[in-house]
Amino acid sequence: MGLVVGSSLMLHHALLILRLVKGLDKSTHMKKVITSLLFFCSVTASAQTPADSVRSTIRSLFTAMYNGDAQTLKSLFHDSATLGTVLVGSAGETAYRNERIAGFISQVGQLQKGAADERAVVEQVMVDGPLAMAWVPYSFHYNGKFSHCGVNLMQLLRVGGMWKILTITDTRRKSPCG
Repeated sequence: MGLVVGSSLMLHHALLILRLVKGLDKSTHMKKVITSLLFFCSVTASAQTPADSVRSTIRSLFTAMYNGDAQTLKSLFHDSATLGTVLVGSAGETAYRNERIAGFISQVGQLQKGAADERAVVEQVMVDGPLAMAWVPYSFHYNGKFSHCGVNLMQLLRVGGMWKILTITDTRRKSPCG
């Protein structure tokens, strides 16, 4: 929130500076200084935060799923990545099921574009150095029909300047959603 407020404030100041520059006729040097300051403010205002980078990786995951793009999907996961699902049975019992990453990627890669449509919102991202966590509620649609909803809890690791998905643990239910 602070970055957004700070960025919009810098942008506001940059626009004020631009108005001043247009009014200056005498000093070419002053125009150059103010134009440089304006450029610096615009670059600073558009800088991507670590949380933004995490969100971008997560969006890439859902785009690759939607497109049935196994190659991109594979590139988003860490070599040691795991998938898991928390299930609640009809009697209220809780179970946990692991899924192999390779099987998931292969399955998605065989789908037609648009078949796997996970509509997700990255609600919260927390970052501590090279480790990030994201809380991502979703509804999953298969071939245009609602299948289930839940929450993805994702952990990501920054490796070689890139965020890689380390774990995804999800919940699945038919309702309530949203």
